[in-house]
Amino acid sequence: MAHADALPRPLPLAAPPRRRRLSLPSPYTLVLAGVLLLLTLPLVATLGYALASRWGATLLPEGLTLAWFLELWTTPRFLAAFGRSLLVAGGALALSLALILPVAVLAQTRYPRLDHWMNVLILMPFAVPPVVSSVGLLQLYAGGPLPLVGTPWILILTYVTIALPFMYRTLANSLRAMNVGELMEAAQLLGASPCRAFFLVVLPNIRAGVQIAIFLSFSFLVGEFVFANMLVGTRFETLQVYLNNMRGASGHFTSALVITLFTVTLVLTWLGTRQAKPTSPEASR
Repeated sequence: MAHADALPRPLPLAAPPRRRRLSLPSPYTLVLAGVLLLLTLPLVATLGYALASRWGATLLPEGLTLAWFLELWTTPRFLAAFGRSLLVAGGALALSLALILPVAVLAQTRYPRLDHWMNVLILMPFAVPPVVSSVGLLQLYAGGPLPLVGTPWILILTYVTIALPFMYRTLANSLRAMNVGELMEAAQLLGASPCRAFFLVVLPNIRAGVQIAIFLSFSFLVGEFVFANMLVGTRFETLQVYLNNMRGASGHFTSALVITLFTVTLVLTWLGTRQAKPTSPEASR
């Protein structure tokens, strides 16, 4: 028996290797890849042209350089146009927040029917084309008691209407999610005035919603062209008007300008959507 135990045991037969089936990508993956390729290919080509020192008859650029970006960021006219775009978009967002936030709070607490009318009102900027609105604003404010055409004020007031849907919908959803009516009642039962309850209780709880509304609206306003071109044009040249006026310049220079504008818009949009993600474990469940 001792000799039988000492003999080596036969090894088990190895299982035959399984043949891996060649899995084809799903239709959803193909559609997603096609859309992604369709969207990114022009940007990649524009970025390559902005970085190319010379790109003529060859398939690939003859060299890479950052000279076009450096020239762009040292051009006083571009910096002035960029500053004007920031000024107009920032002013419009500040005015929008001051007007729409109280309306959204009242619609979610004391006047529920106001929410219905606001939902109808926020569709108006999408229902009326920008060209039609621009012609109407030109007729109203080209002269008379309020000659605002050509000034940044008409652009700020117009941008308030453009930001209205993004601003109101985001704020209303944030207020509805935290049940602002019960929160205001609880704060007032503890002795806080409505104004104090709003600033110390409600506003900190909708901070993420306010940030989302600001970033998303800003990323849309900074790229707006139709109203800026028709209402102010070169009299208050914004970034998009400047881009339109530089069409006859070097293609490398305008490509660097387009990539810069796209990067600014992409970063702002990413900041806005990043605030929408749940940060606490309870919120992610």
